[in-house]
Amino acid sequence: MRIAVASGKGGTGKTTVATSLALSMGMGSSDPPLFLDCDVEAPNAHLFLQPVIQERVEVGILVPQIDAGLCDQCGRCAEVCQYHAIAVLGRKVLIFPQLCHGCGSCGLVCPETAITEKMVVTGVLERGRAAAGFPFAHGVLNIGEPMAVPVIRQLKQWIQPEPDQTIILDVPPGTSCPVVESVRGADMLLLVTEPTPFGLHDLKLAVELSHELKIPAGVIVNRDGKAVFPDLDFFCAQADIPILLRIPFERQIAAGIAQGRALVEIHPEYINIFRQLPARMALECR
Repeated sequence: MRIAVASGKGGTGKTTVATSLALSMGMGSSDPPLFLDCDVEAPNAHLFLQPVIQERVEVGILVPQIDAGLCDQCGRCAEVCQYHAIAVLGRKVLIFPQLCHGCGSCGLVCPETAITEKMVVTGVLERGRAAAGFPFAHGVLNIGEPMAVPVIRQLKQWIQPEPDQTIILDVPPGTSCPVVESVRGADMLLLVTEPTPFGLHDLKLAVELSHELKIPAGVIVNRDGKAVFPDLDFFCAQADIPILLRIPFERQIAAGIAQGRALVEIHPEYINIFRQLPARMALECR
């Protein structure tokens, strides 16, 4: 089972939930989960899981290079590029690497075979084992790089899970392209939200995404109980999205997380709750 832990907005406690789920399923288990931190722009699951990194590789995208001696400026490459990463101006062909998605279409359509590709490093992938013993991997996008999707895609391809192994994906916040790439292929979507107008607004977007991708979803409400906010419960009931867990708004939890402690370390009683969560999701989410 692939469980993607996502949120419509940042700061809702998505990584708190993802790491606690992994720790609960991995403690004393003969079939531990695989944890992937796909939030490559700001990965922080390692702060809670304390992995020992055993392997590191550079990744990037293939950016076109033009051989001026072969190019006849026909413009076919610019026509086929959906991302406007190539422009032909008179006798000049301009390449904009920051816009290139590395799809290779320009090279395929060039009638003069004037286009080759050069690897541009945009980030790194690292893997090893969390302190609790289960396999861990994450991607780190280089500072200043505009596109997270290629790094996320290569992270998911780099790791080969064991047969029937549960995979927990810590997804970037929001509902943009990096989120879509991260949750692609997931069996369940665990949406973490908070009982505020902003939290509800962005939860609606995340639920819409789950419907669009046809991935069953359930909700975890974090920082619950600070104020009465019935609109969240009303929306979940109307959308037929089950609320699987409520985590209270509590100073002890906030202080522990600020110290780099996982929720299940702060409150060990949550271990059994998180262990039962995949079965509940399979039963209740649709």
